[in-house]
Amino acid sequence: MAAKSLHIAVYPWFAMGHLNPFLHFCNKLAERGHRISFLLPSKVVPMFESHNLHPHLISFIPITVPHVDDLPLGAATTADVPLELFPSIMTAMDLTKPVVECYLRELKPHFVFFDFTYWMPALCRKLGIKSLYYVTSGASNVAFLLSPERKIMEKDDLGLVMMDPPEFYPPTSIRLSEREARIMSDNKTPFDRESKDLSIGRRLFTGLSECEVIGIKTCGELEEPHCQYLETQFKKQVIMTGLPVTGSPNLVLEEPFANFLATFQPGTLVLCVLGSECILKKDQLHELVLGLELTNLPFLAALKPPIGEETTESALPEGFQERLKGKGLVYGGWIPQQLILNHPSVGCFITHCGFGSLSQAIVSKCQLVFLPNAIDQVVSARMLAGDLKIGVEVKKDEDGLFTRDGICKAVRAVMDDDSEVGKEVRAIHSKYRELLLKEGLEDSYVDNFALKLHAMLE
Repeated sequence: MAAKSLHIAVYPWFAMGHLNPFLHFCNKLAERGHRISFLLPSKVVPMFESHNLHPHLISFIPITVPHVDDLPLGAATTADVPLELFPSIMTAMDLTKPVVECYLRELKPHFVFFDFTYWMPALCRKLGIKSLYYVTSGASNVAFLLSPERKIMEKDDLGLVMMDPPEFYPPTSIRLSEREARIMSDNKTPFDRESKDLSIGRRLFTGLSECEVIGIKTCGELEEPHCQYLETQFKKQVIMTGLPVTGSPNLVLEEPFANFLATFQPGTLVLCVLGSECILKKDQLHELVLGLELTNLPFLAALKPPIGEETTESALPEGFQERLKGKGLVYGGWIPQQLILNHPSVGCFITHCGFGSLSQAIVSKCQLVFLPNAIDQVVSARMLAGDLKIGVEVKKDEDGLFTRDGICKAVRAVMDDDSEVGKEVRAIHSKYRELLLKEGLEDSYVDNFALKLHAMLE
């Protein structure tokens, strides 16, 4: 089997933060001659075609997303709906199960890679296919939130026990606030396989428990103890796939960003990007941009419009744009994050701690400030800021809100030359950057991953 190529079908959660890393990893596998059948919403196929680096080996299979009553017509991914309708996207995805089964019967792949479709392992067993749960968000948060020690399938309310790590979790300073624990503990929906209200936690736990093998987009240099813990807890093989640390070398930063960034001294600008799914309330957007203004540093912030506002620019504080003209830019659309991160003028990166952004951030020369939104991002931020000390997390109050002073303080902590905290995180960040940029590191993880899959078929 070692000399043969694998045939892998993939079916990621209908969110750009999942579809993109799945495709990146598929490109890595296709480089090694493996064949990929990539199932994804037909609406987004044209967006992904240019990112398919091996079209002779990676085939896109368009899936028509069934309409669910409370979804807007044509909605296919989480990018099309507000946060409160994400469960309905899950329901629509669940309704594709008969179509997916037909494709898998015809394709007969060796493996199916999946994440949110909790029903996939059972379907694969029925068809004689091996299932692999591919975690795109790192290991520490999965281990903290979804460990079998938590017994989340046996409890309607996990209570405040979620504030602390599980008993056998690797040594850590990670703790959740009472509010954060309550959010994660919202598991009151009975476990009903046909329920459209099946909680995310139970959905993910089922997939992790019933799959044959777990793959995680991470590396031992950052999270080996967490992967070992997961392997012990779930009693199955956990394979690290490495972190993607390089982008396309042929891309060039275009207007209007290139000219704007070129006006600032090296290492002085603050870049703030909170991801495609983070929509701040208007008052929190104000606190964020006013906090950036307080730093007295130039900045570029990519922020989605608050609910009720047509554009980000229209939601800014009165007189803000006039005061910051030429020094600060708030942009409401998509930005080429990795290209901007690598620009010489950028010295600090405020990130929401999505794992894709973190992998770019850790190998950049920027100092890191963490402003997490979702609970898995919170755990990642606490691990990186508290355990590894690679950056600084913005402090929030008991209601989960941050202030302009908190934003300014966090940025200044990593940017001021005389800051003791800044000296420490700069040194540690530099060490990890060097480790992760070691030549051939990512390729070694991908090669090892493929070898282990081959071994499962022998």
